[in-house]
Amino acid sequence: MSNPVYLALDLPQLDDAADLLKKVKAHIGGVKLGLEFFCAHGHHGVHEIAHLGLPIFLDLKLHDIPNTVAGAMQAIHVLEPAIVTVHASGGRAMMEDAKAAAGENTKVVAVTMLTSLDERDLERTGVSGSPHDQVMRLAELAEASGLDGIVCSGQEVGAVHKQWRKGFFVVPGLRPAGSATGDQKRVVTPRQARDDGASVLVIGRPISKADDPALAARAIEATL
Repeated sequence: MSNPVYLALDLPQLDDAADLLKKVKAHIGGVKLGLEFFCAHGHHGVHEIAHLGLPIFLDLKLHDIPNTVAGAMQAIHVLEPAIVTVHASGGRAMMEDAKAAAGENTKVVAVTMLTSLDERDLERTGVSGSPHDQVMRLAELAEASGLDGIVCSGQEVGAVHKQWRKGFFVVPGLRPAGSATGDQKRVVTPRQARDDGASVLVIGRPISKADDPALAARAIEATL
């Protein structure tokens, strides 16, 4: 992948999303469309963005019984996504069925722990140990389930990469040096994540909320 940056394009208006992508597409490698975008615009919206010529990452974070997740995967075949997410906490059977139902050219990656969570949040949900421990456990489960890789924060990707050398690692919650962290709690810079083994760098607000999105995207690209 020549440019690992995927723009998180979760704008409520489809025209605004397309306009933003046209401004920055020369400086990114793909587009991440999340739950907000998919609920607002559905298959039509994904097709409209795909027509602009970049790979699509559908960040739907599927999490349900195995049969339902497999059915959802089959329903998005026509969209030909490059990457789709499921939740690792859905268990091995769910992940196995998700991968089996995915398109031949679609990478299925498991979300381990949201970058908006920290150790205290884990404890409140009944999970013991550190975020690092939880990510490593779920990464091992995802690999055993036959998935292509995982989603994790930049703070864990280096350790996971050492454990799973051939894995495909998506890292969100990235912030260029000097940027506000917002609601993200476990952040690193795009350069650090890439050096530690990230395959895809998901970046949203540092580009989409910038006064000059193209300039912001180009500046991030230059650090890689």
